[in-house]
Amino acid sequence: MSPTPAPIGGEEFTEVVVVRHGETSWNASRIVQGQMDPELNEIGRQQAVVVARRLSKETKPAAIYSSDLKRAAETAEIIAKVCDVSNLVLHEALRERHMGYLQGLKWDDAVNKNPDVFRGFDIFKITEGSDPDSRNQEIPGGGESLNQLNERCVSYLNKIAQEHIGERVVVISHGAAILELCRHTDPPNSSIRRNIPNTSLNVFLVSGVTGQWILERCGDVGHLKGNSFLENSFGGDGASA
Repeated sequence: MSPTPAPIGGEEFTEVVVVRHGETSWNASRIVQGQMDPELNEIGRQQAVVVARRLSKETKPAAIYSSDLKRAAETAEIIAKVCDVSNLVLHEALRERHMGYLQGLKWDDAVNKNPDVFRGFDIFKITEGSDPDSRNQEIPGGGESLNQLNERCVSYLNKIAQEHIGERVVVISHGAAILELCRHTDPPNSSIRRNIPNTSLNVFLVSGVTGQWILERCGDVGHLKGNSFLENSFGGDGASA
């Protein structure tokens, strides 16, 4: 059982367990989802049950927060039921990045249509020759820039952490949003490649005193090991966005 985060040198932390939603048919078909709203497929529902059972064996969360998009909300509802948590909050701040006119396209078609978006989106790895201002570029059709996504998600997670100092909370979100949360813990101008599969656990400790974030674990899908049909080979590379 994962213990409630203990004070470190008198400093209390909030343990924030961020879970990517279960698989959808759009994930399986390599379609750009963004803020489109497909529901979980059957594999996604089974993934959600498995991760919920894992979390139920650990410290009970004080609350569960989730994106209000169906694929995240359904994952959150399954976790809340299995973990016997009644405090479930759905909020648009935890939604996936809005991908503008690329939403609904096949992944390869979207890359061909606007390769500049994906050069800056390549798991936030800084690539040689990439435009340093690419993180400020909004996607045509109402899409967000990476910096807008970062501000939205990080601000809301900070709010959650301050409301639950010394407690554990579970947050259900999306691939690109979670990558931005992880990026918030990185040194400036770092180049760190990460994979965020469906229902992976990404664990942050957020200081109640300084507000510092520590990324304790990332992309943990130990609960899916041995269940190969539940493992998602198309996670964390931007596809879910």
